[in-house]
Amino acid sequence: MLRQILASVGPFALVAGGLAGSTPTPSTGLGPTSFAPPGVFPTSVYKSYFNDPTATSAQPQPVISDPVLHSVYPFALTNPKDIPQNDTKDPHPLPPVVSSAQLAQAALTQIESLFTNPVFGNNTCASCQAILEVLKFVSLAAPEETPNLAVQLCDKLDLSSNCENQFGPLSLGSPLTQVLANADVGGYDGQAICWNFLGLCPMPPTSPLNLTGWFAKPKPNPLPPPKKPSGKLLKVLHLSDMHIDPRYATGAEANCSSGLCCRENAFNRASPQEPIFPAPRYGAYLCDTPYSLMLAAVQAIPVLTGTEKTGFDFGIYTGDLVSHDSENELSRDYVMYAETVLYDLLKRILGTGPFYVALGNHDTHNEAQDAPHSIGGALAEQFSWNYDHVTSLWQHEGWIDEATVQLARAHYAGYSVRRTDGLRIITLNTDFWYTANLFNYINLTTSDTSGMLRFLTDELQDAEDEGDRVWILGHVLSGWDGTNPLANPTNLFYQIVDRFSPHVIAGIFFGHTHEDQLEIFYANNGTVMNAETAQAVAWIAPSLTPLTNLNSGFRMYEVDSATFDIVNAYTWRADVNSFSELDNQTKSGPAYVLEYDTRETYGSTIGFGPHDPLNATWWHLVTEAMEANNSLVATFNTLQGKESALTAACTGDCIKARICYMRSGSASLAFANCIPGFGSVQ
Repeated sequence: MLRQILASVGPFALVAGGLAGSTPTPSTGLGPTSFAPPGVFPTSVYKSYFNDPTATSAQPQPVISDPVLHSVYPFALTNPKDIPQNDTKDPHPLPPVVSSAQLAQAALTQIESLFTNPVFGNNTCASCQAILEVLKFVSLAAPEETPNLAVQLCDKLDLSSNCENQFGPLSLGSPLTQVLANADVGGYDGQAICWNFLGLCPMPPTSPLNLTGWFAKPKPNPLPPPKKPSGKLLKVLHLSDMHIDPRYATGAEANCSSGLCCRENAFNRASPQEPIFPAPRYGAYLCDTPYSLMLAAVQAIPVLTGTEKTGFDFGIYTGDLVSHDSENELSRDYVMYAETVLYDLLKRILGTGPFYVALGNHDTHNEAQDAPHSIGGALAEQFSWNYDHVTSLWQHEGWIDEATVQLARAHYAGYSVRRTDGLRIITLNTDFWYTANLFNYINLTTSDTSGMLRFLTDELQDAEDEGDRVWILGHVLSGWDGTNPLANPTNLFYQIVDRFSPHVIAGIFFGHTHEDQLEIFYANNGTVMNAETAQAVAWIAPSLTPLTNLNSGFRMYEVDSATFDIVNAYTWRADVNSFSELDNQTKSGPAYVLEYDTRETYGSTIGFGPHDPLNATWWHLVTEAMEANNSLVATFNTLQGKESALTAACTGDCIKARICYMRSGSASLAFANCIPGFGSVQ
């Protein structure tokens, strides 16, 4: 090495018998103890340079040749004044693009890995959301593959007896793909999906609600004086959940092992070839409404309600026209068929007054699915066919005018009608707070992604400004035991009811559960529940369909024509258990009988006057009477199932739970306050 250095520095480095800058070597046979080379760069080391190698202000830039590549490295590679930022000539290659099918297969492999990954331990929520993340990226990159992937996962998890019919591309697979592509599956949305559909996550907490700017005006204080009762009573019919089944087959299995019974394709596993219980002509407990029962009911209603000659002043229908078919047996045409048949029957047979209608979760295709406009593009309009159809039918029947048609088409078939008598009817599409609507799991932390509750609030403000009273119609109830609605939107709904009650909102009406139930709304989100803070009531109507294990029923209200408060309510039912006795004869059909008079059944326990309305205060006092006398809960339980022979008794924790459900107008309050598991008699 030393010899090489000497050759490079030349003779000028040699002085006085030694090296310049060197320290003499002691007589040990070693080299010098130190060495300092000359300050002049040894230019002879390289043949050529990109700059002046003798300069003291810059480092030398020699020209370097690669003996292997037989090329010269350019000055740009090492120029200190212009350092390259990225190697654009020789980047590392990306893996090749795989086909959509390969992507789906890779996703399935990763999901299987997540199932067995020990890092999650017992944290099923974390693994579920991780799996949703994989599905999300497939939905974004290869959306046509997601339905098939969902079917494979459904089979693996045993989520359905026929996963292809449930999650294939022609059923819920396509809406599910839309939701996965748009939802925050790693956050609140994903937790809610894993909680509600798979039971793998805890229920996500109700999101904080910021009402700043939500209401255009504060609640009046003091409230305007209440309207004076006229003493004149209107007759208003409330029908719900008719669920006509045009595919009902008399004599088919009425006690089938799965699915909708009373169909040619239904059977009992114990006797697959021969029906154990042949379907009666007028219906059965595990079946939807045959034409025979539907016509018997609409013929009986005018007679029983005393409206044969006068008709009803008006009627309300709180949703669900279509039968409970499997997803693969439904279609747009089947939904529109049921809408056409039933609205026509209501118009022709049940009197001159208009019917005001809210859509149910079965009144669309796919079942329970409605997309918010906020999803954007063509996806936002994918259910417009239904809104266009039902609004045109309502206009055809003379129930709404053209302006209302256009309003309803813009608000998912929800609309507002201001009657000439001072009552405003506002209908809502409650699929936008229903747990089964997959589209609700996109941006779920926002309480009103659809804009439905914004529409409701604005209409209520207008009603307050005009001095109108309001009835609100929907299908899926907002509270009760909390199992049907979502917490965030019904929490906002509760605050809206609080803001506009009791001076504007005279009544709220739902259906959906097929049972006879009730909800009471209180001031200040129910922080204090007593007769003074009770503000509004939601009446949940019994169903006409017997499904499941219920009698067939309907209700009529007597309503003061000035206040639009309910003064009394009457409920009728038919004993489905007796329908087999009506076969093989034509003398008489099923008998609908007065089941109960609401004021007579509960009013004697609370001391209200005979003409006082059955308002929130009245019903709260009924719940207090129930706490003092549990036999009233037993009465309520019997009527909840329309006196079905299959209704189980309500005892023990059920008593406390039922009273709590009656006081819960939102899912948030139900989950916060009530014992779960006693919501239904089915």
